[in-house]
Amino acid sequence: MRGAGLSTQSSAKSVRIFGTGLLRRWPNLQKMGNWEHQMQFGVTTSGGPCATEQIDAVTTLIDRVPQYLLWYQDFASAPPSRELDAVARLGAHPVITWEPWTGADRGTDTMCRLIAGALDEYVHEWISALRDWQRPVYLRFAHEFNGDWYPWSPAGGTAPDAYLSAWRHVHDICTDTGATNVQWMWCADAGTPHQNPLAAWYPGDEFVDYFGVDGYNWGTTRPGTIWREAADILADALAQTVILAAGRPVLIAEVGCAESGGSKPNWILSFVDYVRHHPDVAGLIWFDHDKETDWRIGSTPQSAAAMRSALRGRR
Repeated sequence: MRGAGLSTQSSAKSVRIFGTGLLRRWPNLQKMGNWEHQMQFGVTTSGGPCATEQIDAVTTLIDRVPQYLLWYQDFASAPPSRELDAVARLGAHPVITWEPWTGADRGTDTMCRLIAGALDEYVHEWISALRDWQRPVYLRFAHEFNGDWYPWSPAGGTAPDAYLSAWRHVHDICTDTGATNVQWMWCADAGTPHQNPLAAWYPGDEFVDYFGVDGYNWGTTRPGTIWREAADILADALAQTVILAAGRPVLIAEVGCAESGGSKPNWILSFVDYVRHHPDVAGLIWFDHDKETDWRIGSTPQSAAAMRSALRGRR
């Protein structure tokens, strides 16, 4: 890894397990060589790691094996044993975005119940399943806390001290369960770090292993949004995150670009170049969903070609 990379021991392990299954699935893919010294690349797709046809499609488009597979689960979900096994078959690292809400309860009640210990049995069941998997798992808990769309944010009614209490409580259960393979990723949104300074939401060094920043170029897809370059979107949140990380790994954990308002292919080229040359960013995970807009790498053939070229280090 570049910049704020893994420790030597962790890096060696990562190089051994990244991509082995995927390379078996696509034997004609370009061999990436020693990934330890290359920018890391991952993807999240709408079907998650069990929808292998979506991951196949991304891999074919960009001619590169994703090293991270990220997906989303809420507090109504069973432990993700099936998803973890799918990731293992693909030879990637799992990044689980664990959202403390349910389909029925999208208010702050889940956070209050977490702090009170009312969900300890559920959390213990989940963490025990991650422990028993016996491979590295990256757990991105309660992400984008500084936005205004989740109940674990100020706009959603959660203050920083409540967020910190919930995070530390779940982490303590993880420690008590002996889940040493679980790596905790603390992940901010890039949109509003000036309104909600990130340090107030930081659980502390003993509770965080990895760091993430999420950022999107919405272009002109929404009223009031404009086309923005990567540095304009990410620089402030990254600067605050890097200070807190103090040399630990930082990922762009979610990123996407709309087609409306500018050239998505050119944006992809400049964004990947920005990440590759940022001294403190280890890599990126692309949000390959057709959701609010078509964020996918393959939204057009030109965008797919740009990503393929960018990941090979070409402009």
